[in-house]
Amino acid sequence: MNVVILGGGPCGLGAAWRLTECGHDNWELYEQDSQCGGLSSSFQDDDGFWWDIGGHVLFSHYSYFDDLMATLFPNDNDWIFHEREAWAWMQDRFIPYPVQNNIHNLPKNIFWECLEGIIDLKERNQDNVPAHFGEWIDAGFGKGLAKWFLRPYNYKVWAYPVEELDWSWVGDRVATIDLKTILRNYLYNKNSISWGPNSQFRFPANGGTGSIWRTLADNLPGNKIHLGYQAVSISLKKREIEFQNGKKTCFDYLLSSIPLTKLVEISDLEAPYDKPPQLKQSSVHIAGLALKGSPPDYLSTKCWMYFPEDNCPFYRVTVFSNYSPNNVPDITSQWSLLCEVSESPLKKVDHNHVTEDIIQGALNTKLIADRNDIHHVWQSFVKDAYPTPDLNRNGMLFPLLRHFEKQHIFSRGRFGSWRYEVGNMDHSLMQGVEFADHILKSKDEVTVWKPNTVNNPGYKDMNK
Repeated sequence: MNVVILGGGPCGLGAAWRLTECGHDNWELYEQDSQCGGLSSSFQDDDGFWWDIGGHVLFSHYSYFDDLMATLFPNDNDWIFHEREAWAWMQDRFIPYPVQNNIHNLPKNIFWECLEGIIDLKERNQDNVPAHFGEWIDAGFGKGLAKWFLRPYNYKVWAYPVEELDWSWVGDRVATIDLKTILRNYLYNKNSISWGPNSQFRFPANGGTGSIWRTLADNLPGNKIHLGYQAVSISLKKREIEFQNGKKTCFDYLLSSIPLTKLVEISDLEAPYDKPPQLKQSSVHIAGLALKGSPPDYLSTKCWMYFPEDNCPFYRVTVFSNYSPNNVPDITSQWSLLCEVSESPLKKVDHNHVTEDIIQGALNTKLIADRNDIHHVWQSFVKDAYPTPDLNRNGMLFPLLRHFEKQHIFSRGRFGSWRYEVGNMDHSLMQGVEFADHILKSKDEVTVWKPNTVNNPGYKDMNK
């Protein structure tokens, strides 16, 4: 079988690795950019600071993924290991995340409003299935937490009203309410911080997150990876792909990790699949603040922070120099923050003013004390950043994915499958691995079709 892979992000590289591992060498990978990595790439600016495309951390739902990382990076000093410190900036103070377990840190009137909403839930019939994500929030957390954190934060991160979002993506990404924990933390003035699959994570010691994918690509046959190739048309009848430079190549099987909407646009599909589906996505403005000096004590151990309030445009900020001291040229005199601002047709952002808004937001939220602390700002705009799980997604998505499969075209990866719930780096790589196992060994593709299975906390142990 002649296998062609479009896209050199985690999904495409995972497929190439697995094909090679299984002894199938009849494959070629085409990537439109000048390096592999996709949305998990990293960049070093002219002043020597490293930046990621958003706040990536490495953790895994798969033993296969862990074994591959150990193969690529066999030494412990290749990684910086972290106990997650995630926080939310609310009411002019930092609240440990999950916020829902630590509401006793809020002002008393807001603490009571949140607690009262939780108590009301215990006395209410909860048998109704939520119609949208907003109802899921209200039914699971009460009106107080919905008002002060979950509703405003989720609008800031998704850039769509919560009433337009489905809730089936949640899985292990949101901590549910535990009234006993809330009351215990209040009575004993304790905080609950460690929760979720990323409560412990690691980060490359050198080169940012992108070093993972550059290393993986470097360990594949170099003559099979083609950079600077953008697909412009796909003929299903001829089984042929044409690139912007005029080169053409044929395929028996195609793994595409380009956005599904783009795949439809350049393919000669017949009705009713010939028009790109109205799938939603959000964009992200990223600003890396390269800073002089050292972080203040209250930021010195934090990993990332959530910002639900409207005194800043960003929804998340990562203390990026805390991930690895090598993310800055000189950790003794420099540090860095990575700020993210979402955008969609329903949440407009002034591209000409966003950097100034981010700086002012950093001042408002006490991330920095003075503009003079900023050495320079690194900027990036990612048009396709989050595949949005809106209410109409699955009805458009599943028939289209299955139709492509009948043509031996597998649309996989973060935007290939358009499934945010399996859009992490480990998920994306495993979608590529499982594609290879499917076409070579007729194995099921669990990740793309059964997200709840792979996101189950016990899945990794069951598949060692």
